[in-house]
Amino acid sequence: MEEFKNVTVIKKANVYFDGKVTSRSILFADGSRKTLGIMLPGEYEFNTSEKEIMEILTGEMDVLLPGAAEWLTVKDSEAFVAPAQSRFKLKVKKVTDYCCSFVK
Repeated sequence: MEEFKNVTVIKKANVYFDGKVTSRSILFADGSRKTLGIMLPGEYEFNTSEKEIMEILTGEMDVLLPGAAEWLTVKDSEAFVAPAQSRFKLKVKKVTDYCCSFVK
């Protein structure tokens, strides 16, 4: 999907890791939520409350998912899923544009 229609955008940014990761929340009429953001190169660790589907629009990163022994490389047009109530690690290799979908 290239664009979202009939949505509400929250103007205030979500800012993490001293501004190295930022996003904006998109709310849909059906109650679902996504964020669109940018990650600068670096290493990060995130906690989830809901299941997250992270789609990499452009960029590249290595991901260590819960219970995984090996890092997974994810890049342009690829995605990964982080389970609810979990923690995952990222090694962002270059500026990465992403869309994160939250699944209840």
